Parts: sequence; structure tokens; C-alpha cells
Amino acid sequence: MAVPRGRNGRNGEEEEEEEEGAFFEQEFEFEDPNSVPPHLLNLFDAAENGNLDALRHALDNLTGSIDQPLEDGDTALHLTCLYGHLSCVQLLLERGASLEAKDEDGALPLHDACAGGYTEIAQLLINSAPNPDCVKRMLESVDVEGDTPLHHATRGEHVNVIRLLLASGACPTRTNIYGKTPGELAAPDTEPQRILDEAASAVPSH
Repeated sequence: MAVPRGRNGRNGEEEEEEEEGAFFEQEFEFEDPNSVPPHLLNLFDAAENGNLDALRHALDNLTGSIDQPLEDGDTALHLTCLYGHLSCVQLLLERGASLEAKDEDGALPLHDACAGGYTEIAQLLINSAPNPDCVKRMLESVDVEGDTPLHHATRGEHVNVIRLLLASGACPTRTNIYGKTPGELAAPDTEPQRILDEAASAVPSH
């Protein structure tokens, strides 16, 4: 996965600014661009930069699958979710991009959207699922560290994404490979912790 620096360190004020449509600068770390197959460079550049017209042109001229990995196993949909390019996500979904494609770390596009705090994109991905079973698979999908999208949203303290995932059926008691639930990843005495603790307490014990 191409990972933006500090993706989990943004505070609630920054998230609020994002939801009001403000733009913010964010640095990203990518491996050598030469690792991208030459015939996919235009698609990669358009997805990375959020250039909708260029993305449409790249897709019109694409030979092969829209879900071909561009870098680190990331598809174009992963990258647009990672960067928060909503209009590009919409276009890719209209063209048939897979909601359940996994990158080399086992993450779905929903993981990336939730890690970045992109509520509208997360909502779009969930709404685009063809049936409830697909939504369930997406919410329960885990990466190589056993993290669900809810774990990713919690690390970034993205309250609105956390609420969205819980309302959509995400499990607040699912543990990752380190035995941590999403609530245990939240900073103490914060709104994310309160929301997740309340959700976890409402889960019937077996």
C-alpha cells in the first residue's frame, strides 16, 4: 500500500476542515515510479493526482483490467481512496472497479478511505456494494495485521467515519493480530473511545 505520512495523526479539527471542503497538504511516500508498468503510467498519474479528465482518458484507452495493480498491489481505486479524490472514485466505480480488490497488504479501498478520514468516499463505497453480503465482507475484511476498516478509522480518530462504519454494521469487538479491538486503539478519554466502548457494550456476549 502506498502510505501517506502521518495518515493516522490528523486531529479532529483537521477532519472537520476536510468535511467542510477545505483542502490540505499531505505528503505521500511512494516507491520508485519506475515500478509502475509503462502501460499503466497514465492511469497511475491520473489516480494519484485526482485529475478526472486524465483518468477518464486513461480508462478509455486502457488495455486490460481496471483492477490491475499500479503499485504495491494498489489498484486505481485504492489510490483515489487513499488520496481522497471523490469524483475519481465515482468514475472508477461507474467503470466497474472492484470494491473488494486487495493490495499487497490485504487492504481494500475501504481501508484506505477510512484511514484517511474520507467519510463521503467511505459512504460511496458502502452504498456501491451490490448487496448486503458484500457490505458485510468489506466491513469484516482484514489486512495483514488483522485490522478492519474500523481499526483504520480509529487510528486516525475519524469520528464521522467511525460512526458511519458502526451504523453500517461494523463490529466494534473484532480484534487484530495483536489482540486489539478498535476501541483499544483509541486514545483514552476521547470521543472515538467513548463511541466504540458504547458500541462494544451493546454487542451481545456469547
